[in-house]
Amino acid sequence: MASESVFELQRLSHVYVNDKGASLAVENVQLHIAQGEFISLVGPSGCGKTTLLSLLAGLLRPTTGKVLFRGAEVKAPSPKVGYMLQQDYLYPWRSIRDNAAIGLEIAGGKSNRAMAAVDALLVEVGLVGAGRRYPHELSGGMRQRVALARTLATEPEVLLLDEPFSALDLHIKLQLEDLVHGLLKRLGKTAILVTHDLSEAVAMSDRILVLAPNPGRISHELAIPEHVRLLSPMEARKHPDFQELFEQLWRELELGGDGKGRGRDDETTEPG
Repeated sequence: MASESVFELQRLSHVYVNDKGASLAVENVQLHIAQGEFISLVGPSGCGKTTLLSLLAGLLRPTTGKVLFRGAEVKAPSPKVGYMLQQDYLYPWRSIRDNAAIGLEIAGGKSNRAMAAVDALLVEVGLVGAGRRYPHELSGGMRQRVALARTLATEPEVLLLDEPFSALDLHIKLQLEDLVHGLLKRLGKTAILVTHDLSEAVAMSDRILVLAPNPGRISHELAIPEHVRLLSPMEARKHPDFQELFEQLWRELELGGDGKGRGRDDETTEPG
């Protein structure tokens, strides 16, 4: 794995302020993310996972500390960082091809060459011949494939994935895990995934960061051994070491980062 740093978080803290007062969402987070890494963020609801993605994306400015992207401070969203959400947010009146090209339009880069690349991406994500169809004609899994193609069409260096598979049926979810993992690895993309599914985190990641709440902070890091992380997610789930890795992660979540059990009220899908 390359050691070149893509993202660096320096003593990062963020406070939300509203009419009810101030809330410290994340505190003193320090982190390096290397080129080509697949990182997962797991932890209980309210521990700051999505806040961290928003800070990485430049959608929020940190209250204190810095987010660096390739050594430069992040001050606004960048086309070099793509963001894929749980909902696909496809425009119902636009064809699949035109939905996949919306980022190019916004960036002013919709050329014949770019649209040919969009067509190739639709094929790559398993949507052969679907370019002229409309969102209402597609299943949830196919719509997420469109969202993936749309995210990749602007050629970002990094993908931020905020629970993109959580609303899908299990067999579709597993298919998309394999598709996304394989495609991003082949393209050399860096990815940061937020998920409540511990099995998904173990199957897809190079490293897993456990966040503890009140305020959000990194309480543990689990590095996935090379012989597991080089497998596809489906193959990783079948590996003899998968269960032990899952149980290590489960125990860290049970401790909650402070040595105290927190109960099993979070969604932590167990391996089949």
